[in-house]
Amino acid sequence: MDINQSFSNRVKDYVKYRPTYPSDAIDYLYDIVKLDENSTVADIGAGTGKLSKLLVERGTNVIAVEPDQEMRKASEQILGHESNFRAVAGSAESTCLRDNSVDFIVCAQAFHWFDRTVTKIEFKRILKEHGKVILVWNTRQTKGTPFLEGIEHLLLNYGIDYSEVNHKNISEDKLQLFYKENTMEKSVFKIEQLFDFEGLRGRVMSSSYTPMPEHPNYGPMMDELKKLFNRYEKNGKVPYTYETELYWGEI
Repeated sequence: MDINQSFSNRVKDYVKYRPTYPSDAIDYLYDIVKLDENSTVADIGAGTGKLSKLLVERGTNVIAVEPDQEMRKASEQILGHESNFRAVAGSAESTCLRDNSVDFIVCAQAFHWFDRTVTKIEFKRILKEHGKVILVWNTRQTKGTPFLEGIEHLLLNYGIDYSEVNHKNISEDKLQLFYKENTMEKSVFKIEQLFDFEGLRGRVMSSSYTPMPEHPNYGPMMDELKKLFNRYEKNGKVPYTYETELYWGEI
């Protein structure tokens, strides 16, 4: 599946139902990784700008690089009025940014889509000396409660290419190879969303591997999703829990 067209018809659900990033993870970026208001950050595969927004709010200059036109338009609608934000059409492999022009690169929910060999060359080109690359994923928890395990079973049964595009396919050993030897750092944070059924439906539909209404898997999947919700809801809500995995270092 091509990232350039995987999310175009899911933008509204993505904006409304995908989680943000934990405040302590953003604090970590500023306190430990040392982003600040003078930094220029390239958010590669920026999508609708969920991470860009949190950095822009801290006064950091953000260039959001996004190949999908609809996702890019959504980020511009949300953040286009901010003087320290701009969105450009580009990809991880061809950002269209100048040589040695950014202090940091962030990739949130996106790195598993990239050609890592070509991307590494491009990232080295646009980073300033001693610049850092930060990779972030909100990893949905798939075990621990019957509801979370039920959602995972549902996606395995009805999802399209779910196993192929899952970011868990990139091991930590492979991530370490992307960075300079023995320099990759990792921190983990927590975040949770509470959904009514409409929110749960939107969250599930925001993923590239979820069948659309015209697909034969859609109806059975929605029937099963409703059963899961009815079985496990408390006060009309179900919890989606995540571990936010943050990796960073020089390349």
